[in-house]
Amino acid sequence: MKISIFGAGYVGLVAAACFAESGNTVIAVDVDEKKIEGLKNGIIPIYEPGLKELILRNQAEGRLSFTTDLVESVEKSLIQFIAVGTPPGEDGSADLQYVLAVGRTIGKNMNGFKIIIDKSTVPVGTADKVRAAVQQELDNRSSSLEFDVVSNPEFLKEGAAIDDFMKPDRVVIGTDNVRTAEIMKELYDPFMRKQSRMIIMDIRSAEMTKYAANAMLATRISFMNQIAGLCERMGADVAAVREGIGSDTRIGYDFLFPGPGYGGSCFPKDVKALIRTAEECNYEFLLLKAVEEVNELQKEVLANKLIESLGTPDQEKPLTGKTIACWGLSFKPRTDDMREAPSLTIIERLLSAGATVRAHDPEALQEARKHFGDRIQYSSNQYEILDNADALTVITDWHEYRNPDFERIKSALKQPLVVDGRNLYKPTRMKESGFRYIPLGRAGNGIQGGVN
Repeated sequence: MKISIFGAGYVGLVAAACFAESGNTVIAVDVDEKKIEGLKNGIIPIYEPGLKELILRNQAEGRLSFTTDLVESVEKSLIQFIAVGTPPGEDGSADLQYVLAVGRTIGKNMNGFKIIIDKSTVPVGTADKVRAAVQQELDNRSSSLEFDVVSNPEFLKEGAAIDDFMKPDRVVIGTDNVRTAEIMKELYDPFMRKQSRMIIMDIRSAEMTKYAANAMLATRISFMNQIAGLCERMGADVAAVREGIGSDTRIGYDFLFPGPGYGGSCFPKDVKALIRTAEECNYEFLLLKAVEEVNELQKEVLANKLIESLGTPDQEKPLTGKTIACWGLSFKPRTDDMREAPSLTIIERLLSAGATVRAHDPEALQEARKHFGDRIQYSSNQYEILDNADALTVITDWHEYRNPDFERIKSALKQPLVVDGRNLYKPTRMKESGFRYIPLGRAGNGIQGGVN
């Protein structure tokens, strides 16, 4: 099939590469000339494992191309994916200006039947707005060309997006057109070899499904962070609690790890957007408001633990003279994405408390410099930042941090203090090794329930 994808961002690039890999002819289009020129020369603007290799191979074999020519992209392809950004507005609602701009471009330049697919995460009712924008442009041209609008939300996990796309656990298609549904089935058939999880539904339900999924996952994270906070105060071990509740098949183990709060491009934005959508319907989504509030408070927890452990209470800046080493900056491992990352809040809080901050991350150092400039110190060596530091705090659970050289950590730190925001280490081992170890929700000796 011939496919055009508007938006060469995270979703657009992954979709373009994967559709090309399955044999389609794909044009990825973006208005950012510098980005497109870089892509033509093999420069990938984001880090996602396996993506660069996929793009380079399909470019070389002629199935994938990049352009800024919107008109040509519309004319050449039957299928038109909209994968542009939907940033949150000041009131939390999704900004649809870029989505609707693409719709108008398609309407102005379409030369035959087109299937227009909302791949961007968009509020319920967006397909109707896209349809109206396209139709208005056709009316301006006095054209009676046919088109259809489809909702096809993405469910990609950063760090595992290629596998998620190539071997999806489900593909959701929102359409009321039988012919379009059959074309969409044909498009996704190469990815359905192991299991057929194509779910066809009405457009508004498909739009809601994306938000509902992310809101549920965000809720689980905030719930477990609250449980961890209560465990600390009650002398319980959150790791044992997770094992106990996760064994219930109605609950499961996923997204029940306590941490410094959720971040990234999806959860914060989508929770806000769903709250705003509810308000527009005169419906108060009390649960999600609490989820969001809990998450904002959770981003302060690691900094609070460091201040309580090292700070001088009577000083305006209680961490003056202290050096904190931070492992992890991206909002999750296997990505350089720092959008809404907990590290942003944590480090700002440490700086405002007077601390000197050193940071390491396998992929996000360049991105971090955009946020912090020269206000913190950076290193590509995770141990280098430990030298004579007052504490180490673990913010992101990169694999490099899971089994480090503890003797090297202990000898490098001024004092053996580790504040672990991801509960990567066994409390009993840390205690035996002479560390002062502060995890999340693991009060007492950390061996309850056999989890040590």
